[in-house]
Order: sequence, then structure tokens, then C-alpha cells
Amino acid sequence: MSRNSSAAAIESISYNVLNKKEEMPRNFYKVNELIFEQTKPDTDLEVVKQMVSWLYEHTRVGPGLSEPSDKALEIMVYGKGGVCSDMAQIFNNFCVINDIQVREWGTTSAPFSRENGGHSFNEVYINELQKWVLIDASLGLLFYDEQGVPLSVLELYQLSRTGETVRYRSFIEGRVIEEGQVIKNYLNTDVTPFLICDYRNKVYDTYLRWARPRVPVFLIHFAVYVIGKSYHYEFPMDDYKKIFS
Repeated sequence: MSRNSSAAAIESISYNVLNKKEEMPRNFYKVNELIFEQTKPDTDLEVVKQMVSWLYEHTRVGPGLSEPSDKALEIMVYGKGGVCSDMAQIFNNFCVINDIQVREWGTTSAPFSRENGGHSFNEVYINELQKWVLIDASLGLLFYDEQGVPLSVLELYQLSRTGETVRYRSFIEGRVIEEGQVIKNYLNTDVTPFLICDYRNKVYDTYLRWARPRVPVFLIHFAVYVIGKSYHYEFPMDDYKKIFS
């Protein structure tokens, strides 16, 4: 499930490769119309900012869901909400609909610490910048270098680990980001990022829809693993075995 990798090896990895627009659940298209009801920006970066801003305003925080993506969206917009991994997953699908290359990342501590339970966020390819850019859809957060250029995931951790200046701010009006939250999720020296690869939304939706709530979630994931269509983690910066040391 976990592999050591490199920056070069993950450069072309994208959620969009295995997840096509025509496979996205219909309720994502309906909500997408609401997101861009007034106007749709001309640039990739402004498109993703508008998506995140709408989701921040219209979703709630709640318990982890482990539901099919259409049900997760319904719960987050009209129900009890979800956690950062749920937000990252539904954001993936909105990016696919809007022709934005996207991928999902997670973090954990190495060695593992219960005090840092990890975090999920996204990275989008911004055509006008010709680069990947980290975006935290739960916080409306971007990171920048000293010149004000948005950072990719690997750029963030490379700068942070060498002690260079990293700037961050939320693009959501009135949103205040707690420094402790950013340090815990991103800037602690023991935090290591991993890329979530080969996630097939349609496959997991099918199994979750059929088996929940009769079958425990871990057995559903095991079944997808057995048929050879499960996701895996790529660690481009650190040896994943450090987590267990």
C-alpha cells in the first residue's frame, strides 16, 4: 500500500487519469451549477478558489463519512458534514468536472504520533502558472514563496525543512487561519507528505453503495484490494518505514 518514490516519479500522476467526467455522480453537476451560477472565472486558480469558497460557505464539519461520493456530498452540504479527507475527495470530483488536473495528498508524522492524526488536502495543476499548487479545500489555504508565487506540495516541504520563509493565507474573506493548525498539519519537522494514487471513485462508490452499512468499511477496502483496484500511497520525500520506527 505504501511505496518510496521521488519528485520525478509523481510529476504526471493525476486523479483525472482514472476518473472521467462522465463517471462523476449527477449531483456533483447540479451543485457545480450553483457554484458557478453567477459567473465562472477565466483562470484555473480563480476557478478552484471559487469552488473552495462555495464549499466552505455551504458545507459543515462533522464525523468521518466513508460513504459513496454522491452521498458524502449530500451529507456535507445538507447534513452533518464531514472531515478533511471527505472534503478533499469531493473537491477531486469538482475539479474533474471543471477540467482541472487534481490529486489528493495526506500527511502523517514519522515516527507516528497519536498527537498528530494526519491531514488531507489537494494539489491542482494551474495552467497559467504551469505548475502544481497545493490547496487546502478545508481551510481555503494557499502557501506562497517570498515572491508571492503559490507553492506546490513538495516546494512547501522543501522550503520548510531548509528553514526558508513560507507564507500562507486563506483566500476566503474573513477566514482566520490559526498558526498552530498550520504548524501541526504542515510545518512540524516530523510531518511527512504522501500522495494518494490510483483511487478509482466509481469503483469505491459501487462497493460502498452496495455494502454499507452491512459490511465494515475495512472489509470493503480489502475487497477492492483483492480485485486489484485499490489505491496506494507514494512517499516522494521520506522513507515511509520511518513512520514505524
